[in-house]
Amino acid sequence: MVKSYLRFEQESSFGVVSSKSNLVWLPPKSNTSSGGRVIVGGLEDVLTWDLKTATLLSRWNEGSDNNSSHSISEVTSVAEYQGQMVATGYANGVIKVWDSLSGSLVVSFNGHKSEVTVLKFDATGTRLASGSRDSNIILWDLVGEVGLYRLRSHRDQIVALDFLRGSSKIQTGENGEEEEELDEEENWLLSTGKDGLIKLWDLEAQHCIETHVAHRGEAWGMGFNSTHNIAITSGSGQELKFWSINLNETDGQRVKDIGVINKQSPARGHTILFNKDNKHVAIANADKTVEVFRIRSAEEIKKSVARKLKRRKEKGLNVEPGSEYAISEDDVTEKFILYTNIRLPAKVKSIDWTSSTATHIGLVVSTINNSIETYTISAPLNGKTSKSNGLADYTRQYAIELPGHRTDIRALSISSDDRMVASASNGSLKVWNIRNRNCIRTFECGYALCASFLPGDALILVGTKEGHLSLYDVASSSLIETVEDAHPGSVWSLDVGSDGKTIVTCGSDKTVKFWEIKVAEERVPGTSQKTIKMKLKHARTLELGDEVMSVKLSPDMKLIAASLLDHTVKVFFTDTLKFFLSLYGHKMPVLTMDISYDSKLLVTGSADKNIKIWGLDFGDCHRSIFAHQDPITGVAFEPETHNLFSVGRDKMVKYWDGDKFENIQKLEGHQSDVWSLAVAHSGDFIVTGSHDKSIRVWVRTDEPLFLEEEREKELEELYESNLTKSFDDDNLGPLQRGQGDDLEDSEMANHDDETHVARAGKQTIETLKAGERLMEALDIGKADLELQAEYQATLKKNPKAAMPTRNVILAALNVSAEKYVMDVMARIKAAQLEDALLVLPFDKVITLFVFIDKWAHHRWNIPLVSRVLSVALKIHHKQIVANQIMRPTLESLRGALRAGLELHKNQIGYNIAGLKFLKQNWELHHKKEFIDEKQQREEEDRLTKKRTFTTAAV
Repeated sequence: MVKSYLRFEQESSFGVVSSKSNLVWLPPKSNTSSGGRVIVGGLEDVLTWDLKTATLLSRWNEGSDNNSSHSISEVTSVAEYQGQMVATGYANGVIKVWDSLSGSLVVSFNGHKSEVTVLKFDATGTRLASGSRDSNIILWDLVGEVGLYRLRSHRDQIVALDFLRGSSKIQTGENGEEEEELDEEENWLLSTGKDGLIKLWDLEAQHCIETHVAHRGEAWGMGFNSTHNIAITSGSGQELKFWSINLNETDGQRVKDIGVINKQSPARGHTILFNKDNKHVAIANADKTVEVFRIRSAEEIKKSVARKLKRRKEKGLNVEPGSEYAISEDDVTEKFILYTNIRLPAKVKSIDWTSSTATHIGLVVSTINNSIETYTISAPLNGKTSKSNGLADYTRQYAIELPGHRTDIRALSISSDDRMVASASNGSLKVWNIRNRNCIRTFECGYALCASFLPGDALILVGTKEGHLSLYDVASSSLIETVEDAHPGSVWSLDVGSDGKTIVTCGSDKTVKFWEIKVAEERVPGTSQKTIKMKLKHARTLELGDEVMSVKLSPDMKLIAASLLDHTVKVFFTDTLKFFLSLYGHKMPVLTMDISYDSKLLVTGSADKNIKIWGLDFGDCHRSIFAHQDPITGVAFEPETHNLFSVGRDKMVKYWDGDKFENIQKLEGHQSDVWSLAVAHSGDFIVTGSHDKSIRVWVRTDEPLFLEEEREKELEELYESNLTKSFDDDNLGPLQRGQGDDLEDSEMANHDDETHVARAGKQTIETLKAGERLMEALDIGKADLELQAEYQATLKKNPKAAMPTRNVILAALNVSAEKYVMDVMARIKAAQLEDALLVLPFDKVITLFVFIDKWAHHRWNIPLVSRVLSVALKIHHKQIVANQIMRPTLESLRGALRAGLELHKNQIGYNIAGLKFLKQNWELHHKKEFIDEKQQREEEDRLTKKRTFTTAAV
C-alpha cells in the first residue's frame, strides 16, 4: 500500500513592517485626527498600516501568479492613483493593479523580464507606465487591460518616470493675444536610468526625441514638478542637477540643464519627491539622512539677489553679467535652499509626503531596519526658518516598530501549549500570540543566537553572542537575571531537557555547561524584606577539544550530543559524561541537530549542505542526503514520528521521511536565508524565521500527499520553467523577430536608431495554457462544423437520416460550435489574449478565421472579434495574403464586420449622447449660479426691445 502524508501549507506571515519596495501615503478614510495610511510592500504581500495606531489595516495577496509555488515573488514597487487604485510591481516582472477600497485584484500584467523598479499613473488614471531592471519601459492601458507598447532605449535599470502634459498656444481677444492651453492628455514621458541618461519620449509618436547625459556615472533618482516645469536628477555623489522642461521648444531644446546644487550628504540620493504645495522637495539619501529643500517665491528670490549684489558691490567686486561674482535670479541656488536635514536611526529606504498645514509639513520614511517613521517639520513663518542653526526644526511624530524585528531572526521557540512563540534577534526578544499574530511582549537583549521557553512557559532563556545568558519573565515583562560570561565567547546553542530541570548550553569556549533553575531569596536593598527570585545555577561542565556549535539532549535524558568545529559529533552519557559515540562524515561543521522522540535517531545538518541520519544504538549513518543548495541552519523532528523538517540559507523549508529517506514536500515562501525553525509540540504546525525578518507559520492540512504525485508536480514545474525560459531569447515573437529584448541584444542593435518600440506582452505559462485551450476548442469546433456539413449533405440524399453523435462537451453544454469557441475566447484575459494567439500555428489560424466570420455574421461581441482579427492579421499577414483558400472567408468577413462595427458605433454614439443629456439635466437641477442682480437687470434692460412712438400728442 502506498504511504500517504498530510500536506503542510503556509497559513500566515507576520513580523514584516516594510520590505524593499517604496511606500505611498494615503489620507485617512474618515477619522481626521488619524495620521493617515501608508501602503508598502511586505515581501510578497501589500500591507496597509495606520500611522497613528501602528495597526495593520489590510493585507493583499492573490497568491502565486502561475499557480505554482515558484511564482511567489517580492513586491519591489508601489504607486497609487487618488486613493482609488494601487499598482504593485514584483521581482519577477509582474504588475498587479488593486482596488484600494475593497482590496480586490483588478488586473494583472506580465511584460518585464526582471523586477519592476518604478510605476507611474497618468493624470487620468487610465494609463500606467512601468520601468524595470531589464531597461525597458512599458505603457499599459488600464481600461482595455492590455499592454500598449514597449519603449527600449535605456542601457540600464530605469529609476524614475514622469508623465508630462504639453500645451498649445491659442489666440484670445480681438488683439490676437496668445495664451497657453494645456493638452487634455499627458502625451510626453520623462525617464531616467542607471545608464546616467535622461530621456524625453513623445508617446503619440512612440519615439525618444531627446537624450541628455544627466550624470557622468549612474543616475539614481529623478523628481519632476509641473508647476515650476523643473526636473531634478541625482547621481552617485553629492550632485543634484536641475533641468528646465519646455515642450514648446524645438527639438533638442525641450530639456535644458540649468544648474547644479551639492547636497550635504556625500551618499547618493535615490528618491526625489516634490511636495503637493509646490514649495518643498525632499531628497532621500543612501545613508541615514533626508534633505528637504524649500522653493523660494519670485519675490524672495528678487530680495535675496538684490541683497547679495549690494554686499558684493560694497566689497568692490565685479557683479556685471558674465563675471565671476555675477548673480542671476534664474540661478537654481537662489530658488532652492536647504530647509532642514532629517537624521534617522537607520538607512533610508523610501519617503513620501503626508498632509501639510499652515504650521507644519509631514514626511513619512521607511528604513532598511523594518520600520516606518513619520516626521513633522515646522513650516516657515514669513519665509524665515529657525534662527538656531539656519535649519527648520523637526520632530518624530509616529513610528511603526513593535510589529517586527530590526534585524534578522536568529532563534525561535514555541511554548508547551502551542499558544505563544518567542523570536530573538540582534537587540530584541519578542513574544507573539500564535492565533492572532500580535506581538504581546518585547524585551531588549544582546545579539541573541539561541532562545527557549522554560517549563511552565513563564520564563524565556536567551543565549547571546557576547557569551551571556539572560532570563526573562513573560508575565512581568522584566529581565530576572543575566549570567555574564556564561561562556567566554559566544553561546551558540542551548537545550532544555525533557525532565524540565536540566538546561545545557554550549559555546566557543570548547565547553558544554549544565545549569539548573533555583529559587533564591534576596534582600531588598535598604530594607529588611526579602523577595523570592529565580536564578540560574551552574551545575557541571563538560570540556571538549574544540569549539562546540550545537548541543542536544535525548528525550529519555540518557544521552547528550555535541557537534564540534572539527566536523564531528560526540555523544556522551548524560549522568556520567562518559564518552559513548563519535559520529564523523560531514565535510564541514554541524550547525544544527535533533534527536527523535524515541531517542533512536539523530539528524545532523551541516554547512556542507547535507543532512545525515544516524542511529544512536551503534552510531551508524543510516543515510546522507544532499538536502539544500546552501548551508543548513536548522533541523527538527516531528513529534511522535521519524519525519523531520530542515531549513537552509537557500530560502527553502523541506519536509522529509526519516525512515524512507525521501523528500516529502518543499515549502517555498521566504525571500531570504532561513535562520531558525521550531516545531509545535502537537505537530500541527511549524514556525520559521528568516533574514527577511518574517516569521511564517506552516500548518498541517487534511489534504493527503503522495510522493509520486509530488515528484510529477515538481517535474511539471521544471518543464514549465524551462519552457518560459525558452521564450526569453525571442520574447517579442514574430512581430519583432530579430530585435533583442535584453541588454546584450540592445547593445548589439543598430546604434543609428537606438530607440526601439516593441510589443508589451511576454509569454508565460498562463498564456501558453490559454493558447492550448483555444487550440483544443478550435479542434472541437472544426470537427463539429464538418460533422454538421456532412449531416446536411446526407439529409439531401436521405431525409430520414439520423442525427450524428456530437462531441460530449458540446452535447453537454447544448451549444453550437461557434458559440463554444466564442466562450473559450471570451474567458481569456484581455492582457493575455495577444500572447495566447501567438501560440496558434497557421492551420489553426485558418480555422479561427472561419469562426470569426461566423461571429461577425451573428454580431457577437464585436469589440472582441475586431481585436482578435487585428492581432491575427498582424502576426500572420504574409501567410494570409499568400493563401488563396482564405479569400472567400475574408471577403465574407469584410462585409459582415463592417456592418457590425457600424451598428456598434451607432450604439456607442447614442449612449454617449444619452449620458451627456443626463449630465446636463443633473447639473440643471443640482447646480445654482450666483450672479449680480443689479448687473443682470441692467443687461436685461439693455437687451429688452423698447416700444417706439412715431408721433406724440402734446
